[in-house]
Amino acid sequence: MHILVIGAGVTGLAAAWYLRADGHEVTVVERGSGVALQASHANGGQLSYNYVAPLAAPGVLAKLPSWLLRADAPVRFRPKLDPSQWRWLFDFLCACNRSQSEQSTRRLLQLAFLSRDLMRDLVATEHKLAFDYANSGKLVVHREPNSYKAARRLMAYQRTLGCEQEALDAAACVTLEPALAGIGQDLAGGIFTPGEDSGDCFKFCESLFKLLSERGVVFKFNTDISRLVRQPDGRVAAFVQHRQHDADHIVVASGIPSAALIKSLDLRLPLYPIQGYSLTIPVATHAVAPAISVTDYDRKVVYARLGDRLRVAGMADIVGRTLLSEPARLMSLRQEAVAMFPLAGDFSNAQTWCGQRPATPTSMPVIGPTQYVNLWLSAGQGALGFTLSLGSGKVIADLIGARTPEIGRFHTHRV
Repeated sequence: MHILVIGAGVTGLAAAWYLRADGHEVTVVERGSGVALQASHANGGQLSYNYVAPLAAPGVLAKLPSWLLRADAPVRFRPKLDPSQWRWLFDFLCACNRSQSEQSTRRLLQLAFLSRDLMRDLVATEHKLAFDYANSGKLVVHREPNSYKAARRLMAYQRTLGCEQEALDAAACVTLEPALAGIGQDLAGGIFTPGEDSGDCFKFCESLFKLLSERGVVFKFNTDISRLVRQPDGRVAAFVQHRQHDADHIVVASGIPSAALIKSLDLRLPLYPIQGYSLTIPVATHAVAPAISVTDYDRKVVYARLGDRLRVAGMADIVGRTLLSEPARLMSLRQEAVAMFPLAGDFSNAQTWCGQRPATPTSMPVIGPTQYVNLWLSAGQGALGFTLSLGSGKVIADLIGARTPEIGRFHTHRV
């Protein structure tokens, strides 16, 4: 069969990978000039298979007032005259309860564990992959005793689902990662997950692009699918302007634009962009930089070592659909990084980036079929796009191939 994949970010490329492995003829169309130029370009670099707690958590509601009043808050909201923003926020607030959070965590872990196994297999078998991959482990540090207490409760719950994690006091956190010595006195404790990975998502996508091209996948860049049109037989056709792209099946995996693309088909994707920022800092030979991935839970900032670079990423801005790079937010991120790891590297030469993560209110992605027999969706992976990408691609390939996915029927939002 001929499969058209819309989107050349990490999620679209992962779908193309497993579809091609099944022997299908695959064409990937991308509105940009290359792969991974949007949300996949300079993300946090962490592959957090065991730590997939949704943003909508029980403790979020209590923190919202202080976050909304602080210019440097990790989460920021700017109201718009946009009904979809308010609908998304309402659904998000409704999801901030323990029952919904645990349900989302359980389902996300299924997909994350599948992705982990697929990534390990890919790294072991595809020796041309080069993306600063490391099985470094991840330490989530907590400054507030209450958040550390809640993290231990979550750890106990996640252990019942197969996660291997360990609670550490402040001294043990510094022993594990000596680069934390400067803030050790400010820590309440941390949760360490030894089985987590890290890597450069953009380099990963570039490697996949080269491998897919070698295996016959066709890429069409600077090509914008302008509309999807219902056909009399219950199928969907894709058009670039007035020219139809023929395909037996269509996979929409284009991030935030996915929602607008399928709207004319009377399908609603509950996506809204959450804007994030990152710095990529050169690490000198004798710099005091973390060797393992670190997440500052209370500041909502992640740190991932990528070879001789340190990726720093954070912020969650719900500020509208237009991507705006804001120097003040990047400065706040840099200040957090300098305070956390002052000797980590050359902050003056940091590369800056901002992008929009395609998020659902519950953090549950939309993966699977639609009411149209040849239209499939893989969207809404949000801040976990890199982590969940391979599992998402494999689920799509299994479903199109009329196979039951390894994780069974994946429950997502309805569209």
